[in-house]
Amino acid sequence: QVQVVESGGGLVQAGGSLRLSCTISGLRFGDYAMGWFRQAPGKEREGVSCITYTGTNTDYTDSVKGRFTIWRDNAKNTLYLEMSALKPEDTAMYYCATRQYSLCSSFEDEERTFNHWGQGTQVTVSS
Repeated sequence: QVQVVESGGGLVQAGGSLRLSCTISGLRFGDYAMGWFRQAPGKEREGVSCITYTGTNTDYTDSVKGRFTIWRDNAKNTLYLEMSALKPEDTAMYYCATRQYSLCSSFEDEERTFNHWGQGTQVTVSS
């Protein structure tokens, strides 16, 4: 069975930083693109970032460009999201997910192509 486990969330002041981690088991991790998504109360879940299977290419939603960095360590089956210059509007439950494809095309509009999801880790940014 595929297991997806996020960690690293917490409470941070605006302008601060956090690093989220996601470990994957039961899957050929290096064959698949990976994504980070988030959902705040009263809002739809949105795609935050995606990284291709080798880590060569990355994509970000406009609101986090320049502040968030996604990377992966395929040898450790681990995905990361480094978040800096955090804003209150970044407050959300953050989810890690595996994609059925190796690439990240249209990831923000194709949430249905991400098939294995973690339980989420809460990020709260205070003002």
